[in-house]
Amino acid sequence: MRFKENVAHVFRRTLTRISPVLNTRVCYRAKFGHRLDLHEPKTFNEKILWLKFNTYCNNELIRQCADKIRVRQFVESQDRGYLLNRLVAVYDSPDDIVWEELPESFALKLNIGCGSNLIVRSKSMTCKEEAIAKAKTWMKSNYWLNYAELQYKGVTPRLLVEAYIGDPAAGSLPMDYKFYCMNGVCQYILVCADRGVKTEGLNHSVKFFFMDRDWNVMPFTPEALKYKDVQINKPAVIDKAIAEAEKLSEGFPFVRVDFFIEEERIIFGELTFTPAGGMDTELSMVPPGYQKTVDEIFGELLVVH
Repeated sequence: MRFKENVAHVFRRTLTRISPVLNTRVCYRAKFGHRLDLHEPKTFNEKILWLKFNTYCNNELIRQCADKIRVRQFVESQDRGYLLNRLVAVYDSPDDIVWEELPESFALKLNIGCGSNLIVRSKSMTCKEEAIAKAKTWMKSNYWLNYAELQYKGVTPRLLVEAYIGDPAAGSLPMDYKFYCMNGVCQYILVCADRGVKTEGLNHSVKFFFMDRDWNVMPFTPEALKYKDVQINKPAVIDKAIAEAEKLSEGFPFVRVDFFIEEERIIFGELTFTPAGGMDTELSMVPPGYQKTVDEIFGELLVVH
């Protein structure tokens, strides 16, 4: 299985170099089992991919906002600097990391893509050499090639260190809230619950729930159907968080605004323009009581030109 995954990985990246459109069409067909319609996109995934080729490519603001370091300048330009987590350090190379000067707890991240992050609860119990080796792997990844996510193309890979959010002693991480903003309006909030800690990234116990603006659990994820009696605590500042997300989304046809909420503090995470690379097969489910897939439901809410 690992061999097949590696072959597919190389194949995708080679296709991207030949033609980003070809990569997208082939990957979409493989995942969804039908042809991608970029002429009259209807589903959410199709519209995200339409935006990728018609709005996101060669757009310097999108490219800036896809960079976890330079997006901070954008947030400040929107008079929202108070949402930013404390930036500890920025490095052009893993060899520049001064391990001894870092705090005991922190988050080390690559500035592009997803999954390239190291949550360090205790520096004294973390292997410096292994951490730097991981960072070197991230720097070589050319993340944009996997699914031709053109907003990352040309972004210089760098490393950033941010302050640890949560209680490192308890091993806890704050709740992660992802605001799906379409044409400037937050339509749904994806809550990432039961986030655990492991050496890198998040563990597989994380559960996903879509909430509407009135904080009702929507039957849009497998977890929502499995845990029908789940109670997702409503943050006291959720209305403020929605307003902040909508402010940051102004001018973008679609952007997912990611926040952490720690008690009553809203902390900016990142801006995401192509969730799951525009190929989120989880949205293919037809929720109970609906006649359409989540992909179609979301697609009707997103207007692209």
